[in-house]
Amino acid sequence: MAQWRDMKKDELEKQYSPSQWSHRMAADDVIRVHVASLREGTQTARGVARTLLDVPYGEGEGEKLDIYMPSSSSSNLPLVIYLHGGYWQFLSKEESGFMAASLVPKGVAVVAVGYDIAPKGNMDLMVSQVRRSVLSVLQQYPRVSGVYLCGHSAGAHLAAMVLCTDWTQYGVSPQIKGAFLVSGIYDLLPILSTYVNEPLKMTEEVALRNSPGQLVPELKKASSACHIVVAVAQNDSPEFRKQSEDYFKALKSSGLTVTFEDVPNTDHFNIIEQFVDEDYYLTQLLLKIIG
Repeated sequence: MAQWRDMKKDELEKQYSPSQWSHRMAADDVIRVHVASLREGTQTARGVARTLLDVPYGEGEGEKLDIYMPSSSSSNLPLVIYLHGGYWQFLSKEESGFMAASLVPKGVAVVAVGYDIAPKGNMDLMVSQVRRSVLSVLQQYPRVSGVYLCGHSAGAHLAAMVLCTDWTQYGVSPQIKGAFLVSGIYDLLPILSTYVNEPLKMTEEVALRNSPGQLVPELKKASSACHIVVAVAQNDSPEFRKQSEDYFKALKSSGLTVTFEDVPNTDHFNIIEQFVDEDYYLTQLLLKIIG
């Protein structure tokens, strides 16, 4: 398989355009259907959960969370923090509560995190925001039985950056028990010369310090007890698949607890959309890890 450095710009752009690889429908349609599906799932979740919406975790306008709680009064529940995708420039927490539709009835709380997408937010700010969002959730719910991260695409990148956090700077030591990284990007260098970087305006320096693949020693130090699942869609692009495979191998060779899931009959979008279904393979796997 060609390394990204050998690719012409148009080939690289195609590799990093997930909608062009879906076998289900045309590129524009798959994105439109994706957004509609996430919105519908989030509406369903708001019907089954007790919700706390627009809870601030910082001073910024975009620094808000939506919390989906089971009706049971126990505070000693597992809690999943979801970080949305959208290439750091699209989507919001408003479409990001869909996982709660299948998890809340099983007694799992779900938090959907908002952050300042580009061009308002830059990469350093977004990483800082999601770290502070996790900190805020831990302070708000200190008695939860376990914290689990889930991120899709750009959100998987941000979840991986959370796992690398030096929490001593924040004066805490959170026990993140599990992380589901779904169709993520772990090396930002290949996207520097593509359309993806136009609103982000990352330099090589910014891309390197925010590439989880470069930060495996930091992750090992911060999150050695975490069970990490690296999941990728059968119909993700070869370059997206390679990113997941390479990141999984780097984690595994560092002795971390990590599993690789190559999910059949999925593309970049429905691999996450199907979390609304409690019988979906990845939903079942998440519930199993939560125990």
